[in-house]
Amino acid sequence: MIILNGGSSSGKSGIVRCLQAVLPEPWLAFGVDSFVDALPAKMQDSDSGIVFDADGGVSVGADFRALEAAWAGGLVAMARAGARIVVDDVFLGGAASQRRWREALGDLPVLWVGVRCDSEVAEGREIARGDRTGGMAAQQALIVHEGVEYDLEVDTTRAESLECARAIAAALT
Repeated sequence: MIILNGGSSSGKSGIVRCLQAVLPEPWLAFGVDSFVDALPAKMQDSDSGIVFDADGGVSVGADFRALEAAWAGGLVAMARAGARIVVDDVFLGGAASQRRWREALGDLPVLWVGVRCDSEVAEGREIARGDRTGGMAAQQALIVHEGVEYDLEVDTTRAESLECARAIAAALT
């Protein structure tokens, strides 16, 4: 498995698409955005689910955490069954989020990748996308990395997704 962690609009999804193109074997891609989109509507703006604040803050509750654990466990099961999996995640809890992944992974090999981007650049991408709550990129740019240990870090502030993907692919060999 490869797990990419970075804030909103840091460039993770673009890197994942490039990784799928440059890696010689097929890799399945799963992102936390798809997981959130799969949640029932009643978990949106719910204290037990996920809340997106007007200022870009994000908070999650117990029901979200339970389903997130099941999602991670399912991805790990797919990897144990032989699928190569790359995950695009946002560690809102920093080190605590990585710890939850480590518990789900057990002894499964994983390449931990930090995706960094200056908050001003991420904010510009956020505005250009138009599908994110304003302020989310700036709030997440640093907190998602607090206490997280990586095998490799890439910075999309000036580097293109393809360049970052090639660095990640090289780290796998």
